[in-house]
Amino acid sequence: MNQQLTGYAPTPVTARMENHGSTMLRVAMATGQDLYARTGSMVAYEGFIQYEPNPPAVRQIASQWITGEGTPIMKCSGDGLLYLADYGADVVVVNLNNDSLSVNGTNVLAFDGHLTWGVERVKGLAKFTGQGLWNVCISGTGWVAITSRGTPIVVDCGRGEDETYVDPDALVAWSPNLKVKGKRSFKASSLIGRGSGEAYQMAFSGQGIVVVQPSEDSTDRLRVRN
Repeated sequence: MNQQLTGYAPTPVTARMENHGSTMLRVAMATGQDLYARTGSMVAYEGFIQYEPNPPAVRQIASQWITGEGTPIMKCSGDGLLYLADYGADVVVVNLNNDSLSVNGTNVLAFDGHLTWGVERVKGLAKFTGQGLWNVCISGTGWVAITSRGTPIVVDCGRGEDETYVDPDALVAWSPNLKVKGKRSFKASSLIGRGSGEAYQMAFSGQGIVVVQPSEDSTDRLRVRN
């Protein structure tokens, strides 16, 4: 039986964060290298790892999250190997090098504890959405893991002069330096998005990337508020 299961065994560790298959994240934990991860995402671990749900630093930042899109975060510390997953969603590992990434809160899986992060309002969308859109902006040098409902596409917005339009319910992450604005469409309302009535897209321009999942998130992140 062991021979039949050898293809599923963990491979040698080569990086702080890496995929084990497309839907699981493996993190090499070490003392002094804390990790923030989505609460409940731990599926297995080896060694000695401790978990602190909703630590004080997280509570202070999460208090800014007034739209109800808060992401429950736990602090992980210790030595060993930590395995994380999010209901079978694809996991994408990003190694930031003095860079930034703006991530939809529902798509945050894990990130290095030393990275700078906070909840930020996306500018230019309040007039379309009432209260606006809030995302988690993570910056610095270190590792970030995000999730996608299916294999995502990464669009390089700097390849052309045209704007890139994305259904906000399918949006995972983007480069914060991109210019963002909302677009209202009446004719496309029956084709784009899930509901009837007006349809909204987010238009990105400038140098950077946009990560889009092949599934519309069920949280209805952008909708008309009376």
